Amino acid sequence: MANEQHPDDDQVQVIDAADEVNMTDADQVADGSSDDSDAATAEQPQTHEELLLTLQDAQAKADEHWNQLLRARADMSNMQRRAERELENAHKFGIEKFVRELLPVKDSMELGLVATDTDELDPVKVREGMELTLKMLADAVGKFGVTVIDPLGETFNPEFHQAMTTQPGGEGVEANTVLTVFQKGYLLNDRLIRPAMVVVAK
Repeated sequence: MANEQHPDDDQVQVIDAADEVNMTDADQVADGSSDDSDAATAEQPQTHEELLLTLQDAQAKADEHWNQLLRARADMSNMQRRAERELENAHKFGIEKFVRELLPVKDSMELGLVATDTDELDPVKVREGMELTLKMLADAVGKFGVTVIDPLGETFNPEFHQAMTTQPGGEGVEANTVLTVFQKGYLLNDRLIRPAMVVVAK
């Protein structure tokens, strides 16, 4: 019959359709591979430029840090030299204020010596002048934390006193009492500079 179809015709058509699908997929895969390759090729110059920019940025930061290091070293060197100058000046002129306080005492002593050259020497005035000079000296050193150790009548203290000798104290005098002060002692801001030389009662 003219309308009859051979069973093999359907199989051929199915196979042809499958071939078309496979060929379409293959074309798409090929086209995709081509697109990926083109995209990779297009991205290559951009990646290179980014790396170059990153390298340039890193180089700029390295230069900046190096300059900061050089400036810090220069500042440290200047500070060290300034500290050395200040320390040297402190050693040279650290007692400047103390010297200024002593100068009036020296002036007073020089005036007293001039006064002794006159024929009409008044011992009372000389004594008054010496007492005034001594007070000026005590005030001057007192401004710098110097205090006098004058332990007459006090109990002997080996931390601040040095016994030259001992002798009987007599009635009413307890043992270890300072009877005589040969030489006064001095403290500088509560630190012992010189002990008082004393005679102690037995």
